[in-house]
Amino acid sequence: MSSQGSKNELDNLDLTLRPQRWEDYVGQEKVKKNIRIIIEAAKQRNEPPEHLLFYGNPGLGKTTLAHLVSKEIGTEIRITSGPSLEKAGDLAAILTNLNEGSILFCDEIHRLNKTLEEYLYPAMEEFKLNLILGRGPMARTTELKIPRFTLIGSTTRLSLVSAPLRSRFGVIFGLNFYNLSDIERILQRSSRILNIEADDDALKIIAKSSRFTPRTANHLLKRVRDFAQVKGNGRITKEITKQAFDSLEIDNIGLLAEDRRILKTIINKFNGGPVGLKTLAAATAEEEDTILDIYEPYLMRLGFIIRTPRGRVATDLARRHLGLKAQKRKLLF
Repeated sequence: MSSQGSKNELDNLDLTLRPQRWEDYVGQEKVKKNIRIIIEAAKQRNEPPEHLLFYGNPGLGKTTLAHLVSKEIGTEIRITSGPSLEKAGDLAAILTNLNEGSILFCDEIHRLNKTLEEYLYPAMEEFKLNLILGRGPMARTTELKIPRFTLIGSTTRLSLVSAPLRSRFGVIFGLNFYNLSDIERILQRSSRILNIEADDDALKIIAKSSRFTPRTANHLLKRVRDFAQVKGNGRITKEITKQAFDSLEIDNIGLLAEDRRILKTIINKFNGGPVGLKTLAAATAEEEDTILDIYEPYLMRLGFIIRTPRGRVATDLARRHLGLKAQKRKLLF
C-alpha cells in the first residue's frame, strides 16, 4: 500500500472514531452543557450562534466539538487554519462562499496573520469585508456583504490570541484533560467501532498511558491492535499490551522516550534545573513549541516539571519515576 493510501486509511479511521452525536462525546460535561444552551437559545431567536473559541491541549476534542455544533444547528462546516490564510484574498474567498448560518472553523487561530485579523473584525461583528483594491493613489476601499456565520476558533495557545480578537468571541471555553474512567469509556466505544476484541484490564493499561487525551488513547489502541494481530491471535490482552508498549518505549504512565530524555537532560545536564526553554530545546534537539505544546503540559500535570521565573525544574517525583535519588537542596525561584 502506498504511503498516501496509508495516510488516507488513518484519516478515515480518525473520522470514524470521531463522535457524531452529543451522547457519544465523552467528558467535558460543563462545556457540552453550555454549548447546547447557546445553540438552543440561538435557534429560538432564529439566528446563528455566537462566535466560539475553544482552547486546550492537542487531542482533547476541539475539532469534534465544532463538528457537533454544526450538526446540532443543521448547517455546513467549512474548515481552515490560521497558517493557511496568507492574504486578504484567501480570507475573502472563504467568507464570500459561505452560506447563511454556516460554521467556519479555524484551527490554530493564534497563528492567524495579524493583518488578516483587521479584516476579520468587521466580518465577525457586522458581517462585512472592507477590502482595499489597487495600490498608491489609485487604491480604493470596497465593502462586501457576507452571509451571517459563526466562527469557531481553536487554539492550543490562548495567550497568543490577541486581545482584540479574543474580545470578539461571544464565549471562550477551555477543555481540560480527561479522567481515566472517561478514557476507558472512549476506548470501549472505539473498540466496538473498530471491531476489536479487548480485555478490560488491557484497556485500563492503555487508558493509564493515554496522557489523559482521547486522541492519544485511540492512537495507542490502534498500535496495540497491530501487535495483537501480528504477535497474538487478534485479541488485545494485558500481556500483548505490555509487549506493544515495551516495543514502542512507552512506560506505565504514558511517558515516551522523548519525555524521559527531557527529564534526564534537566536532571543530568543542568543539575535538576532551573533551565530556560531555549537552552532545554537546544540540549534535547527539540523545537521550543514542541516542548511547550506536546511534552511539557503532561509532565507538569504529573508534577514532574515545575516552571519558575528562572526556567524549568525537575521534581523529586520525576527523579523517583526514573529511578534516581531525590536531591535535597533549596530551590531559588
